[in-house]
Amino acid sequence: MTLLQGKVAFITGGGSGIGRACAIGFAAEGARVAIIERNNAHADEVAQIVRGAGGEAIALGVDVSDGAAVKEAVRVTVETFGSLDCAVNSAGIGSSASLFAEVPDDDWDAQIAVNLNGVRFSMKHQLIQMRKQRGGAIVNIASGAGITGVPRSGGYGAAKHAVVGITRVAALDHAKEGIRVNAICPGYILTPMTAETAKLRKLDAAELCPIGRAGEPHEIADAAAWLCSERASFVTGVALPVDGGFAA
Repeated sequence: MTLLQGKVAFITGGGSGIGRACAIGFAAEGARVAIIERNNAHADEVAQIVRGAGGEAIALGVDVSDGAAVKEAVRVTVETFGSLDCAVNSAGIGSSASLFAEVPDDDWDAQIAVNLNGVRFSMKHQLIQMRKQRGGAIVNIASGAGITGVPRSGGYGAAKHAVVGITRVAALDHAKEGIRVNAICPGYILTPMTAETAKLRKLDAAELCPIGRAGEPHEIADAAAWLCSERASFVTGVALPVDGGFAA
């Protein structure tokens, strides 16, 4: 499989869930990957999996809510691999299941810091590098909660709607520079974060997804790999639901 042969990929949240699947999947498609993850041990574990399969990877411990740390991670990635061709911004956190009027301020602030500003900082520094190269592709992992209302998800829904918004703006701002920016809006995907959310909210995947089951992380990774490849060369500014029919 060579969908991303020769590409350098920068993947936030790469130590678990969708980000982990993207790191492993992109490497299988021929990319060299920088695994960006707040938990160093998780990042190292995924990097070892990639190397064990014959790929190239570096693991960088980074909190994406720290813009300076993200900037440095981009610098190290380019210094190590020579370029930055594609990125998946997957780092994120879940939220409390509170009525909007009862959302704790610290939960709201954390949602904006990680789920929105983390994407903003990542895109900013990825775009700076890609503009130098006159090309690249970015995929932001938003959510079904970013394109439709989901009860008891005030801060999370606000951040994910904003991610879709900044994706579209960046796509328009940088289209003529050969840079494509898209978002994926996953439905209920089997990850450690959603497992905790499902338990908290007593969710049933079969009820949430018309297709009758929860999604797998690799199904999001496959969509992200396509969006980052030349096969999606005419696709930019899209918020793509990969959700088993949730948003239909």
